[in-house]
Amino acid sequence: MKVIDHIAKAEDKTQFTFEILPPLKGQNIQSIYSAIDPLMEFNPPFIDVTYHREEYVYKELSNGLLEKHIIRKRPGTVGICAALQHKYNVDAIPHILCGGFTKEDTENFLIDLDFLGIDNVVALRGDAVKSEVYFKPTKDGHAYASELVGQITDLNKGIYLDEEIQNTSKTNFCIGVSGYPEKHMEAPSLDSDLHFLKKKIEAGADYVVTQMFFDNSKFFEFQAKCKDAGINAPIIPGLKPFATLKQLNALPHRFHVDLPEELIKAVIKCKDNNQVRQVGIEWCISQSKELKNAGVPFLHYYSMGKSDNIRSIAEAIF
Repeated sequence: MKVIDHIAKAEDKTQFTFEILPPLKGQNIQSIYSAIDPLMEFNPPFIDVTYHREEYVYKELSNGLLEKHIIRKRPGTVGICAALQHKYNVDAIPHILCGGFTKEDTENFLIDLDFLGIDNVVALRGDAVKSEVYFKPTKDGHAYASELVGQITDLNKGIYLDEEIQNTSKTNFCIGVSGYPEKHMEAPSLDSDLHFLKKKIEAGADYVVTQMFFDNSKFFEFQAKCKDAGINAPIIPGLKPFATLKQLNALPHRFHVDLPEELIKAVIKCKDNNQVRQVGIEWCISQSKELKNAGVPFLHYYSMGKSDNIRSIAEAIF
């Protein structure tokens, strides 16, 4: 079932959803099941599965030249989605990126998903690889998420890259895209960021899921600004429970989010990460209650492969 159909079916009742990471290369699917099993009693209508693009390193050869070696640390997004749908009878939503894909790769990826009966995708530009300061599109690939959304929309119309293909089948993807309540780190302003979000909606995206935030006022302001900009697609808040002292500096740096002073003070007082984790759970419960009362369609949690803190939050909310 499509995400927008899940929203309609829920009849304004907030639902629980979450996102998982593919396991590290060398681990099996059981590591995924072990993280998901404790959360299934909360009846998530869908589970997001991230995609991590290939990374590469340069190794010096005996002759002094450098040779490029591809590293793929987290393979298996499509296979994981198929396994989740089969095991749990739940919609699995793969992330699909601009980075690392040519347009032909993207088309083949989407065809595979269509064959598997997967009819939801989240279309993202993706981050720059570690060796790059800024995102660099793959040759013959997309530079922007709006272009990726456009290709998916074309496939939904039966328009393939090879215009000579006759009697093409239409896909039926529901398309999610990302939104940034505190703007994307590369955007010069929030208004500029909203301009590009609107382009993704105009290209065919059906809903928006936000980057993490720790101050609900940022989300409510983002909702209002989207409405003023003519963005009327459903907006799903993405939440991540604070878990370690290291995140006090890492999250603002990595994800361009502000931390409320009250949360900062509570974390600083903690003696160890177990205490930090409890502070994060309690803060996320408070956020979740307020957002649920505001009538958001889903509360979407970034689990990062861990389920114990997400379960504690879900027990208090759902």
